[in-house]
Amino acid sequence: MDVDIPDADLVRLARCGEDGAFRILVERHAPAARARAARLCPNPSDVDDIVQESFLRAFVSLDRLRDPDRFAGWLAGIVHNVCRAVRRQAPLTLLPDWPETLHPVAVDGLPSPEDLDRADAVRAAVAGLPAGQRRAVALYYYADLPADQIAEPPGAARASLHKARQRLRRYITEHRPDLVPAETRRRLMTPVRIARVERRTRPTPRMPVRSPTHVVVLADDAGRRELEIWLLQRDGHQIERLSERAASGPAGEGELPRSAFELGGQLLRLAGVSVTGVGIDELGPDVTAARIELTGPAGTRHVTARLPEGLAVALATGAPLRVAAPVMDRLAVPARRDSRPAPDTPARPASGAAPTGPSRPRPRYQPRNLSFADGMDHWLFAGNFIEHASQSHWHDFTCTIEGGAAVISSAVPDPAGFAVLGQEVLAEDYRGATITFRGEFRADAPPGRAGLFLRASEGHAVRGSMVEADLLADPDNNVTPVASTAAWTPYEVTTRVEDDLDAFVFGIFLAAPGRLELRHAELRSPGPGGRGP
Repeated sequence: MDVDIPDADLVRLARCGEDGAFRILVERHAPAARARAARLCPNPSDVDDIVQESFLRAFVSLDRLRDPDRFAGWLAGIVHNVCRAVRRQAPLTLLPDWPETLHPVAVDGLPSPEDLDRADAVRAAVAGLPAGQRRAVALYYYADLPADQIAEPPGAARASLHKARQRLRRYITEHRPDLVPAETRRRLMTPVRIARVERRTRPTPRMPVRSPTHVVVLADDAGRRELEIWLLQRDGHQIERLSERAASGPAGEGELPRSAFELGGQLLRLAGVSVTGVGIDELGPDVTAARIELTGPAGTRHVTARLPEGLAVALATGAPLRVAAPVMDRLAVPARRDSRPAPDTPARPASGAAPTGPSRPRPRYQPRNLSFADGMDHWLFAGNFIEHASQSHWHDFTCTIEGGAAVISSAVPDPAGFAVLGQEVLAEDYRGATITFRGEFRADAPPGRAGLFLRASEGHAVRGSMVEADLLADPDNNVTPVASTAAWTPYEVTTRVEDDLDAFVFGIFLAAPGRLELRHAELRSPGPGGRGP
């Protein structure tokens, strides 16, 4: 529950990139924002759009909020400004079957400054069309010629007009979004289905705990496209199980629910509420969320949820699934042949596919390949930079082997988060002993942002923070920073393996632009109870 987390803390977490912090703010303040929008906006159909626009503006401008404690008042001001803009906004007239008309018309017959401004925007948009489309628009909309008199055959003219309308829509939306009324600003949504759920491994080794392990493939059958959504391990396993259950058909009469999401769907139906749709859209940069539509006696309401939870609800309830058209246009790829449903066969989510890559190596009792003679075999390359669901930062860091040395380097000027290269070792042979990880290092990184670590773990779950802000400060991480130098320099880090520990992880990290190299790595210990290994 979030009741004890102050708004200010959530704002700071959201600024630092914490995935769920802004979602909690949305859930906490959405009722007040909706009530305020309903009071200020004369058209009830605009309320949902105003609330969504307000939270989007808040997310984009979060860094400009001077006093995080006043988030509620700041958001109320944003809602007020959005409502005022909607009230002042005169409908934009563009194209008859867009569905607006091209010519702006004033009520008294004389164009107002706003009319002239809109006309200038339309002229600029039309001027950017290809010659054939520009001619078709001029003859059809300005000269009032029917399509069959513009070009032969008439279908060619209609195709040119259709393409022209799409280009005009994109131009106005991108360059003059203030002219587009709320009714036409609603996001176009593309119907999709869950074609399959696949287990995949990334092309480089990775840490086992918080790493993407599953891909949900959403199929746009009409457009013959696919959208791949990567999920972290826990979410991926959940969606895989739900997909398999959905493929086996709905639960029989009197059968107990097979998941919490199925139970939730049954409870909603008993209350007279049904899930009528799940939409996937972006709340802001790198923040993709699901909008669950609920319909009941009180009307239609929407709940914003994490993307995996939205997919789970769609699978458990059979609700239609849609993706915002801009997201599909930017990220979708041509569909594979085996993704298309067979003719006259109802589309049904496919069960999880067999793993397409090597499984995660199990932890070993002893460290292996410390000389990197076998490349990165038995080493795991990961970090919080690969936890962005949008995939936009998954290539910010790279790891290579050069001349017998492991090299972590940033691939972009401003990488997100941090990267680690390490090994996980079972503690059974080391309990009660003091262990030392050492090696020779070269670094080109800001002070204190690169180094080596030796981190204890319990139950094969890392003990100690993997959050960037705490990476250096958490004492459980046992971090030794490496100074920036072009000469090979020895460094080491030491810790004691307590009797209650199950495993430990050792390795190197880079949390800034730059480069870190390791060679001659060693893990030394006198052995359990002071004996040699």
